[in-house]
Amino acid sequence: MLEIILSVLAGMSYAFLNAAGGNQFPPPLDKEEEQELFIKLRENGDSDARTKLISHNLRLVAHIVRKYYSSSSCQEDLISIGTIGLIKSIDSFDASNGARFATYGAKCIQKPIRS
Repeated sequence: MLEIILSVLAGMSYAFLNAAGGNQFPPPLDKEEEQELFIKLRENGDSDARTKLISHNLRLVAHIVRKYYSSSSCQEDLISIGTIGLIKSIDSFDASNGARFATYGAKCIQKPIRS
């Protein structure tokens, strides 16, 4: 099941990456809403909160691949790997430290891509 979800998310990310202007992504979450979703995820295991965090941060995966790996011929693979990094970072992020997720998530997305 997880493989199917990752495949769909990677396909969506790749499509967004190739879309003109990149305006297809949901807007980034504001700090308060992001914090609330992470609290729901940690305390209740809320799958809707997790899904929303993933979908609103796919833009981050696309940005990293487009910015640092634009000349790569295997961008679809990089999007898939980056999406896995995104999901892992959402599952391991500690929102109680007050930092924004994008700071932590970007590093977690880049790490598996570089490996």
